Amino acid sequence: METDSLGACPLCGRSLIDGPTINKHHVVPKSLGGRDAHWIHRVCHSKIHSLFTERELLHQYNTFEALRAHPELEKFIAWVRRKDPQFTSRNAASTSRRRR
Repeated sequence: METDSLGACPLCGRSLIDGPTINKHHVVPKSLGGRDAHWIHRVCHSKIHSLFTERELLHQYNTFEALRAHPELEKFIAWVRRKDPQFTSRNAASTSRRRR
């Protein structure tokens, strides 16, 4: 099976390969009126949403530059860059984040 590359993930920089390991991230949450969406790895997308509420994404982390500058995501990106572009994993959402 031939895979198509969609360029690089705007969060981690690894190649995006068309298939089940990618999905779209709205930089401003869709539920809060966001329309601008970008393809990113599912594992990257899950990590973003495991760390931040939709309000935090709207007000503080509405660019990939702001996301990459967060210390937790810096560590995650350093770790995930060593993985295959089709790597997938689950990120459990923090219960403390949900209660904010």
